[in-house]
Amino acid sequence: MTRKRNHQHPEGERRASVIRVRKIVGQLNAVQRMIDEDRDCAEILLQIVSARRGLKSLAEKLIHAHTHHCIEEARTPAEGRRKLRELLMVLERYVE
Repeated sequence: MTRKRNHQHPEGERRASVIRVRKIVGQLNAVQRMIDEDRDCAEILLQIVSARRGLKSLAEKLIHAHTHHCIEEARTPAEGRRKLRELLMVLERYVE
């Protein structure tokens, strides 16, 4: 469900999200290296927990940004309702 939208997130938020994603990717790469090196399971699990927390934090930031920037600032009530429906659909998957 990738659609090009005429929407821009504030530069600071976008930059912060990119930094978060890079950190998560680094953590996942570390997990792969640790598995390749046959490291202790507890060490690997701790790294997975860190990556999972990073993903959760990123998701929470994006949910917050979507609510405030995309829904609240919709151009029309109909657009706001559509964006809210999209968010609710995603949240249903997020909590599964």
